[in-house]
Amino acid sequence: MARAVAFYMIEAYIDAAMERAHYEMFDDETIYGEIPVCPGVFANEATLEQCRRVLKEVLEGWILLRLREHLELPVIEGISLEAPQLA
Repeated sequence: MARAVAFYMIEAYIDAAMERAHYEMFDDETIYGEIPVCPGVFANEATLEQCRRVLKEVLEGWILLRLREHLELPVIEGISLEAPQLA
């Protein structure tokens, strides 16, 4: 049950972060996307759909890295993720 709750929280966090993504088209017609509340999370791809997919992958990796390194994650829409403390 705890894993199901944890999975739900991570999915809700990712969805909330992706809703805050900003996209723009560069002069070369590639699409740049970033999530300002998550520093360093960005992507630059040929289409908007590719940019969204890669941006989500980058976000997932960013979350895992921050959890592994016990770095703070921003609270998004009241959702807070924290790395579990090992005994």
